[in-house]
Amino acid sequence: MAVELSPLERTILNRCQQAFPACDRPFAQIASELGIDEDIVLATLRRLQKAGVLSRIGGVVRSGRLGASTLAAMAVPEHDLERVAAIVSAFDEVNHNYRREHQVNLWFVVVAPDADTLEQVLHDMEAATGYRVLRLPMLEQYHIDLGFTI
Repeated sequence: MAVELSPLERTILNRCQQAFPACDRPFAQIASELGIDEDIVLATLRRLQKAGVLSRIGGVVRSGRLGASTLAAMAVPEHDLERVAAIVSAFDEVNHNYRREHQVNLWFVVVAPDADTLEQVLHDMEAATGYRVLRLPMLEQYHIDLGFTI
């Protein structure tokens, strides 16, 4: 179901996607730039999140600068997918976990402080689930910014 956004909602969403302020009150700064009240920005974002337009508001960390990470995947029989997905999602090191329509049907991102810890987490996942984890480390980064003009 498509949601019709007001001009103000579009403006706020577009501004939040670019150079998000790293300060004590980022929404106040955004509001000031847009010439509106901070409460309007916050209420608008809460409303859009509640409506399902936004899933989250948060930073994007370039994990390679903080430790080790990899895209990973598993081929899990349909009858066991919910159980395995719950186990994988329970690992603190997992920050995304998606079902895909493919034989390799569970895809997730794992981030750890270093390569040894990353490998141990992946090994622990294999032991906990009974399935092999396919490791798909990034070889070269071409584009990381994910912003859509609305």
